[in-house]
Amino acid sequence: MEHVRIGRLGTVFLAGLLIATSAMAESSAPPTTPDNYARPGQRVAIGQKRHLDLRCSGSGPVTVLLESGSHADSQSWFRVQPLLAAHARVCSYDRAGYGFSDAGPLPRGLDADVADLHALIRAVGLQAPLVLVGHSLGSNIVRRYASEYAGEVAGMVLVDPPAQDLGRFMPAQWLKDDATLNRQRDAFIASCEQGAERGALAKPVPALAPCIGAPAPWESPAVAAANHAHKLQPAFWHTLRSELAQNVSVFAPPVPASESHGDIPLVVLQAAGTYADAPAGMRKSLEAARDATQQRIVASSTRGELRKVADTSHDIELDRPQAVADAVTRVQQLAAKRG
Repeated sequence: MEHVRIGRLGTVFLAGLLIATSAMAESSAPPTTPDNYARPGQRVAIGQKRHLDLRCSGSGPVTVLLESGSHADSQSWFRVQPLLAAHARVCSYDRAGYGFSDAGPLPRGLDADVADLHALIRAVGLQAPLVLVGHSLGSNIVRRYASEYAGEVAGMVLVDPPAQDLGRFMPAQWLKDDATLNRQRDAFIASCEQGAERGALAKPVPALAPCIGAPAPWESPAVAAANHAHKLQPAFWHTLRSELAQNVSVFAPPVPASESHGDIPLVVLQAAGTYADAPAGMRKSLEAARDATQQRIVASSTRGELRKVADTSHDIELDRPQAVADAVTRVQQLAAKRG
């Protein structure tokens, strides 16, 4: 559900702004978003008069927490959560400024996201240690959380972590073009932000019509209406613009050589089609950067594993939800042996 590109990066372009994933989900998962996602789940007070929206289901000895990618919310897990709820307590949530959660202070970078996640876990009293699952940018949030609160993490599943340190792999002209696209993207989002502040997105002029766009093919009418309403709010655009600006610095450096998760079980899922839409001449370099990033992440744990997932876009949680569920089961097994 995360379709915001960082320039030409192919990692993340606004769902509903440009394109939406069209791959079909596996038959065992819901084909469309259940209507309960059109309403708030559990509104959890995390302090400073702020609430985050949480959705929990299932039961079991292990709690699994799902962290969405950039500008996505708990809806992105609608095909994975019921698969996990059959044997575990599983929770997803909307980060600040998205879905039914209140806006948070800016900037919306990893520090803010990890602080909110920690406050949410404490406020709800989720049973630790947790299995954390993060998609794309969510994998960076999960990794940072595990570094800061290792005792609260039983294991991690990282769903197609984005390429980092692209400057080492891509030609200089590509990087210049990418920076130009970033500026153009920010200018467009700023126009949507200003339109929302003026209340002009409900019946937008042609220039603002792409701000909302058509619903994704998996959204039920009720969910599509709720998502449309969210994107009319200035808070969504404030959050999105800040998050994307922060993402540039998140993904620019390599995975730190010092990053270590000890023997915490860790599975990285690599999508076969992450860069399927990239020009053929660039795809090899993009994949090399992605491979280097994910191999370094795997090496950060003595129990790290890489699993390649065929027939999927970057959004494995939508295209191949069972692959995510199987990876969580694997991490649970390893965590049980670890004791």
